[in-house]
Parts: sequence; C-alpha cells; structure tokens
Amino acid sequence: MSIAPPKEESIQIREVWNDNLEEEFALIREIVDQFSYVAMDTEFPGVVLRPVGNFKNINDYNYQTLKDNVDMLKLIQLGLTFSDENGNLPTCGTDKFCIWQFNFREFNVTKDIFASDSIELLCQCGIDFKMNNEKGIDVNRFGALPETPAGFFDLINMYFPMVYDIKHLMKFCNSLHGGLNKLAELLEVERIGVCHQAGSDSLLTSCTFRKLRDNFFSGSAEKYAGVLYGLGVENGQNTS
Repeated sequence: MSIAPPKEESIQIREVWNDNLEEEFALIREIVDQFSYVAMDTEFPGVVLRPVGNFKNINDYNYQTLKDNVDMLKLIQLGLTFSDENGNLPTCGTDKFCIWQFNFREFNVTKDIFASDSIELLCQCGIDFKMNNEKGIDVNRFGALPETPAGFFDLINMYFPMVYDIKHLMKFCNSLHGGLNKLAELLEVERIGVCHQAGSDSLLTSCTFRKLRDNFFSGSAEKYAGVLYGLGVENGQNTS
C-alpha cells in the first residue's frame, strides 16, 4: 500500500544545470538502487509536424511522429521523481524529499520553431528561457532516440523492465478521462510546485500513478505493464 503523498513544504526540487550535472548524476546513482521507481516528464516546444509516407501500422506512424518532432525540436526540461515501492522519496542527506528538474540550453525562443500555444503556456508557468540558454545543460551530454521502434523498445527493456503509461492504464478505467492535470483532479491528488514544469509534473505523475493503481487495479497493474500509449508493446508488436 502506498504512503500518503508528501506536502509541499517537505519537497526540494533540485534544479540541474550544466555546471552541476555530474554532481546530480552522482547523487542519483547513490539512491537509484533503493528508490528504483522512476516517474518522468518532459517539456518540449509542442508538436509541429506530422510524417508523410506509408507505415505498417498506426504504432509505426506514432513513433515516427514522436521521433520527427524530438529530432527537429529542442528539449526544454526533463523531470525525474524517484521513489521506492511504497512511494517514499529520497532525502539525499537533507531534511527534504528530493526530485530533479533538468534544464536544457538549446531551445531559443527567438530563433527556433515551436508551437506557439505550448511556449505561451510554458512562459505563463515561469520557465525562464534566457536562463536556460545561459546556464542550461548541453543536450549532447544525453543520448538520441533510436531510429526504429524496435531499437527504442530495446532500450526501454534494458533500463525500465517494468514500464507503465498512465494514458494506457486509463483505458481500463471508464470513469477517468483527460490529461495529467484532469486525472490528478479526479483522483484528488494534490500538485506540489508549478504546473507544466517538468519536476513538478514528474512528482504529480508518480503520485497519480500510485493512486490510480491502488484505487482501480487493487494495488497491482502488472498485467498492463510494457505498453506505451500509441506506440505498442515492449517487443514492438501491435497492441489493440
């Protein structure tokens, strides 16, 4: 059974920039064995293109849409929340629970392509694009998406052998609908931090997943693991 979600004053969102990236990576390596449940959120400049051509199935089309936009656009933030099987968060030697927010430098709002509604929303939510340009992480210190869905799922299986997608789980809960914010509201999960910032969204994802699992799947959703919404199952085959 999951523990009660943390309170706002008990959370530290650790901001990660280019100059402290290795230090924060080292901290994550120290805690990941004990806190091996990882909730993830990203902030991108929206969806700006759709691929053309022939595709074997809708999953291949969706992956190509994902890859084309990821390759063309520039990642703004990555949020990671680590927890143990009961929902406890690491403290990293402090008196607060820690989550991480990685800030990237490449996106330039005056030069790069973006979906205007997405960037307007991120500006309203307090993302400082100028600071990201000056202090952000070089994205080349991370890795590229594989060329194919099969290659992508190979990496998923290696690093995340048991993966859950909340959007997929919602298909089996008739009373639930909407995006992350709406789902959290329906499940009465309280947000900590600012909406549409990746650290806060990753924590909300973690808490919402546990509430969803406990309330609708009797504490275990393993039957529904391995499926990413719109992309298929972990071996790259189709899923209904």
